[in-house]
Amino acid sequence: MTDSPDAVPPPLAGRGQGEGTPRTSTFRRRALLLAPLGVAAVGGTAFWLLLQRMSEGTYDPHGLPSMLIGKPLPKFALPGLPPSQGFSSTDVVASGRPTLVNFFASWCIPCVQEAPTLMALKQQGVPIWGIAYKDKADATQGFLHENGDPYTRIASDEPGTVAINFGLYGVPETYVVDKSGIVRWRWAGGLSDDIVRQSLDPLLQGLA
Repeated sequence: MTDSPDAVPPPLAGRGQGEGTPRTSTFRRRALLLAPLGVAAVGGTAFWLLLQRMSEGTYDPHGLPSMLIGKPLPKFALPGLPPSQGFSSTDVVASGRPTLVNFFASWCIPCVQEAPTLMALKQQGVPIWGIAYKDKADATQGFLHENGDPYTRIASDEPGTVAINFGLYGVPETYVVDKSGIVRWRWAGGLSDDIVRQSLDPLLQGLA
């Protein structure tokens, strides 16, 4: 005999009356309810750390995280400013010593402000490899003539494609590469004597 369309099916085996929701659905609902609390806890912890660093005077808005830290220098090969030749990532690593890679541009005001600091580093014997970012050759040469040339070698990234591989936030931006070719430090913004004394000098001494 065929059941009537209005007939109520019997309860499924193993489930009591009113127990038709699987246990996984309960867990999913609980997870959805608790997820905002987890996000709030993480955000609250990060905010607390921010306030603590600000109160201690150790908060650094330029110390942005970089995915390159602890990883090999990105592969690249760039032309130079005539008549000098450019350089590649292989050239930087082949130097066999801790090196700075500095992105700069003639149209960048903070680049002008950090120029004396870079010149001082050059006088200390720190090798600095410069990459002119989205700049014309004559403008870059004029910038160096006016503000000094602290660079061991200079390359041109006029299209800005290599900067993308570095995850560049803007210019100026400086990276420390150890003698094995691993990126150890990144500074987004202009370098100053205080930054060099507090952060860069100790790092270079430890990598020497």
